[in-house]
Amino acid sequence: MTIKDIAQLSGCGVATVSRVLNNHPDVSEETRQRVLAVVAEQGFEPNRNARRLKQQAGTGISIIVRGKHNILFADLVERLQSALRGAERDTSIHFLDEEDDEVAYACRLCRERKPPGIIFLGGDLSHFQAQFQCVSTPSLLLTNCARELGFPNLSSLTTDDEAAAYAAIAFLAGRGHRAIGVLGSWKRSQIACRRMRGCRRACRDLGLDFDPAVQGEACRYSLPGGYEAAKALLERCPNLTALFAASDVIALGAVRAIQDMGGRVPEDVSVIGFDGIAFTNYVNPRLATVRQDIQYMARRGVEVLLGSMEGGAPFHETVPFRLETGESVAQV
Repeated sequence: MTIKDIAQLSGCGVATVSRVLNNHPDVSEETRQRVLAVVAEQGFEPNRNARRLKQQAGTGISIIVRGKHNILFADLVERLQSALRGAERDTSIHFLDEEDDEVAYACRLCRERKPPGIIFLGGDLSHFQAQFQCVSTPSLLLTNCARELGFPNLSSLTTDDEAAAYAAIAFLAGRGHRAIGVLGSWKRSQIACRRMRGCRRACRDLGLDFDPAVQGEACRYSLPGGYEAAKALLERCPNLTALFAASDVIALGAVRAIQDMGGRVPEDVSVIGFDGIAFTNYVNPRLATVRQDIQYMARRGVEVLLGSMEGGAPFHETVPFRLETGESVAQV
C-alpha cells in the first residue's frame, strides 16, 4: 500500500494525501477526514525510514522558466513552490532567456543533477520534438500543450490561447472599436502565434479590417518591449482606437507609451492584456485582461507531476480562462 493507492481510494491527489499525512493546515477538514478514513480502513502506515532516505537522496523538483521578464511565470513559480512544499519537495529554479533552448538545458540538468521531476514554464514545442527523447525524467509543461507530442513522461496544462484572444477582440469590438492593433511575440513564441491566430479569426468573423503586417508589432515579453512596440505601432497607425497585447507585461508597457505620447487610456486608446497577473489590479486604470487560472494550474500541475513520478500516465488539460473588463477599455 502506497500514498498513490491512498490517493486513488480517497479520490484525492497524491500531493493532498501527503499534506494530510504530514498534518499540513492547507487541506479542508472534509478532505482530511476522507483521507484519514481510507488510511484507517487500509491500516496504512507511512514508511518514515523511506521518507528520511528520500530526503537525504534529494527531492528537488527542477523548475525551468523560459522568459526572465514574464511576471505571470513569477506568480506561477511562487504557487508551485508552495504546493511542492506541501508535498515535502524542494525546488530549484532555473531562469532562461525567452530565446534559449529549454529542452537542451533540461538534458544537461538530467545528466548533471538527476532531478526526480521537471516543470517547464513556457516552452517551444520544436525544442521538445527535436530532443526531449533524451529526458526520461517525469515532466510537466505549463502554458503550452504537449498532447500531440506523445511523450510518455510529459504532461501539460494550458489555456486555449486562440479562443481567449478571440474573446478579447470580440470584447473590444463589442465596445465599438473597429481599428485594433496587436502587440506580441509571435515571431518567437508559439503561444503568441496562437493568440495572433485568434485575433485574425475574430476580426474576420466580426468584419473588422486587420492586416497583421500593418496593425501588428512584434516584441519581447517585457515592459520595454511593450513600450517600444506601442510607440512604433501608434506612430505608424495613429487611427487605432484599441490595442490587444499578448501579455499583461506588454500591455503595461503600452499604457505608459500611450501616456508619454500625450494620449489617455482609455479615452484616446483602449488597451487589453492577457494573463491576469495580480499587478494589473493595482495600476491606474485597472487593466482589462484575459485571466488564466494560475492557482489551479499550479495546484493541479503539482498533482499531475507527482502522480507521474509515481508511475502515472501522461495527462493533458485545457484550463478555462476568464475575461476581466477592468477600466482600460472605453466605449466608442
